[in-house]
Amino acid sequence: MSILNGHIRRILHVEDNPGDVCLIGEALTESGRADEVTVTSNGEEALDYLYGRGKYFGAPRPDLILLDLNIPKKGGPEVLAEIKNDAALKHIPVVVLTSSSAPLDISQAYGSHANCYVTKPTDLGELFRVVGLIEAFWLDVVKLPAGKRD
Repeated sequence: MSILNGHIRRILHVEDNPGDVCLIGEALTESGRADEVTVTSNGEEALDYLYGRGKYFGAPRPDLILLDLNIPKKGGPEVLAEIKNDAALKHIPVVVLTSSSAPLDISQAYGSHANCYVTKPTDLGELFRVVGLIEAFWLDVVKLPAGKRD
């Protein structure tokens, strides 16, 4: 476990593709930086988690959100916009981690204040490397303001 200064490090992974959930989950486990990874498979469920609604009542806020753009019910762009327009959530870093490399998707994500945009590598080794770098940067290097914890 990698609890930092008594704080459990949490990631919310918003992804509907079971294969990507499994591979990215393995990459996160291999790096060993996050203590908890919660996966939601659509935008509505992700927002329920972030707002502590329904089955996620009382859920702690994550330290990092990995967000796919192409998710059902409420798409990634809408979820990103809602997060970054909410004073209680906007401090949480959102890394758009998606298969799209379309310039319009990239521009729109940054226009909605994504903290960064990463296209999922198709090579397994490169995917593990990139996920490890994302996790190391956002959980080990970056200093963020204190938000609602545990």
